[in-house]
Amino acid sequence: MTSGGDEDQTVPSVRPQSLMFSFLGIYVLGRATAVYSGSVIDVFARLGVSEEAVRSTLARMVKRNLLARHRRGRKVYFGLTPHAAEILADGRRRVWETGAVNRDWDGTWTLVGFSLPDSRRSTRHDLRSRLIWAGFGLLQSGLWIAPGVRDVTGVLASLELGDHVTVLTARASTPTEAADLVRKAFDIEQIARRYQAFLAQWDTSRPFPSAPDDLARQLLLHTDWLHLVRQDPHLPTEHLPGDWPAIRAEQVFQALAHEYDPRARKLADVVLDELTL
Repeated sequence: MTSGGDEDQTVPSVRPQSLMFSFLGIYVLGRATAVYSGSVIDVFARLGVSEEAVRSTLARMVKRNLLARHRRGRKVYFGLTPHAAEILADGRRRVWETGAVNRDWDGTWTLVGFSLPDSRRSTRHDLRSRLIWAGFGLLQSGLWIAPGVRDVTGVLASLELGDHVTVLTARASTPTEAADLVRKAFDIEQIARRYQAFLAQWDTSRPFPSAPDDLARQLLLHTDWLHLVRQDPHLPTEHLPGDWPAIRAEQVFQALAHEYDPRARKLADVVLDELTL
C-alpha cells in the first residue's frame, strides 16, 4: 500500500442492499445455511446502518424472491433463494475470475443491433440500460459492441424483441482498428476515474480508520469493488493506456481482501447466529 494521508475518514454512505449482497456473498453463498435477522443487524451496526434499514432491506429482498424466511421459535432466519444464489455466484465470478483486467481477449466482438419503433420507446430504454449493464458500448446509432463472445440471452429475455434485434460475433477488419472501436464506443476516461477513486479510498496506509474492525472494512471493500467491476466493460488491456488504473486497483483489492478475511471471519463466527437448512 502507498503511504497516503491518515486524515480521519468516516464510513461512507452505501446503500444497505449493496452491503447486504456483499455480506450474503461472503457468508451465506454456497452454504446450506440461513442467518438470524438479529445477528445481521449486529453486523450492519458496525457500518452505521440502522436496525430499521436492515429490516426494511431484508423485507424488500424477500418480496423480490432473493431471500426466504425460516422461523424457529420466535426467531426469523433468512436464507438465499436459487435466484439470489445465481446473482451472487455471478458477482463472485466477476470479482475472483473475470476480474478487472482483460489480458486474454481473442480479438472477437459481440455486436447487438436493433431498431425499434417509437411506440416501443420504453422497451428501447430498457434494452439500452441492460446492454450498458452487460458491458456493451454504443458504437453508432442502434449498434452496440462488447469485447469477446457474450451470451446476451438474459439481456434480451422478456423484452419480446423478435426480428427487431440482431446478434453477431465479428472481428475488426481494415480500415477499422480495434483501438478505434474501444475509443468510439466506450468512455475510457470515465472508467479510469472510477478506478482512481477506488485507489484514493483504499490505496492508503490505513483505509477507513473509523471503521470499527476488519469485518466492517471487508464488507465496505467488497461492496466498492463489486460495484466497480460490474460497471467495467472489461476492455482488452492491449488497447488501453499503459498506466491503466484497474491493474493497480485489482492488486489493492486482492491484497486487502486477503488481509481482512481471517479476522473478519473470526468476528463473523462470534456474531452470526446460523440455522442449518
